[in-house]
Amino acid sequence: MSTKQQRIAKLAGEHPDRAFTSLAHHIDLDWLREAYRRTRKEGAVGVDGQTAEAYGADLTANLQGLLERAKSGLYQALPVRRVHIPKGDGRRTRPIGIPTFEDKVLQRAVAMVLEPLYEQDFLECSYGYRPNRSAHQALATLHRQLSAMDGGWVIELDIQAFFDTLDHALLREMLRQRVNDGVVTRLMGKWLKAGVLEEGQINRPKAGTPQGGVISPLLANLDLHPVLDQWFEQEVKPRLTGRGFLVRFADDAVLGFSDERDARRMFTVLPKRFARFGLALHPTKTQLVRFQAPCDGDAKATLDFLGFTHYWGQSRRGCWVIQRKTAKDRLRRALKHVADGCRHHRHRRITEQYQALSRKLQGHYAY
Repeated sequence: MSTKQQRIAKLAGEHPDRAFTSLAHHIDLDWLREAYRRTRKEGAVGVDGQTAEAYGADLTANLQGLLERAKSGLYQALPVRRVHIPKGDGRRTRPIGIPTFEDKVLQRAVAMVLEPLYEQDFLECSYGYRPNRSAHQALATLHRQLSAMDGGWVIELDIQAFFDTLDHALLREMLRQRVNDGVVTRLMGKWLKAGVLEEGQINRPKAGTPQGGVISPLLANLDLHPVLDQWFEQEVKPRLTGRGFLVRFADDAVLGFSDERDARRMFTVLPKRFARFGLALHPTKTQLVRFQAPCDGDAKATLDFLGFTHYWGQSRRGCWVIQRKTAKDRLRRALKHVADGCRHHRHRRITEQYQALSRKLQGHYAY
């Protein structure tokens, strides 16, 4: 797989303005087998109720049939089953889409073709759902940039219902700029039109892509690359009076500025910029923060990003430094999860309870 992906990446890097017309030929039986290997097997089942174990019982025949239907155009994307999971505050829920297992495999195969192509276009400021990039790297970059500027003015950016409001027409237009392969574009269109099954009814929204789908993170990056990343790096940055930076993880982003005037101008322009692409910023979560070391009597500024609260604290030498801790809502959720686990398993042996509790704590520390 890596040899083919390296070839795609090499051609994409050599031809940055070219739309590729021949990508689907990379997807063969071995490619689908690798996509199956990379697909999570323990995930919830889709609308057809098929498990990964049942699909893998006759794997070669299933993958061969999937390959023939995908290439011939006979493949039909089934609706995505929607469930709601609680958010960190415990009051609201987040809608998550669960495709069928076969859809997951095929979406993974297509993502494996498109990732090396778009990796040549995506910028350093983007960290979400990209190969060899993680949330911890995004947090480290944010800390480094803020420390280099001694704080500054920060915009916490949150897009309202981002995955539900992605414009299908704009997505297709952005996709065609680099991909003009009929098989790939047809599959993308089918996934966008597949619909959502919720409470026994199928809805076919004309915008959005289900959050939780395998292909959705790639589509999110594809949309926000020109909307925010390219625009900020190529058009905004050269016009700034002071320094500025952008760190984005999927639809969560932080923009930092050393000059207050730059920050306020950006805060005014951002809603108009996103409105041009059918997106809206969250009115309460998007805010401008003066994130600087506190002087006498000043309130300590805080900044939330990717589940962590960044704040100014004093080092052992008494200097003001940027520190971070788990955000209150995430810590509250983690403690509730641990408490519920202990309560539900208190009938087990002490050694089993100890092992389960240790795993939960290790997971939180790793997070």
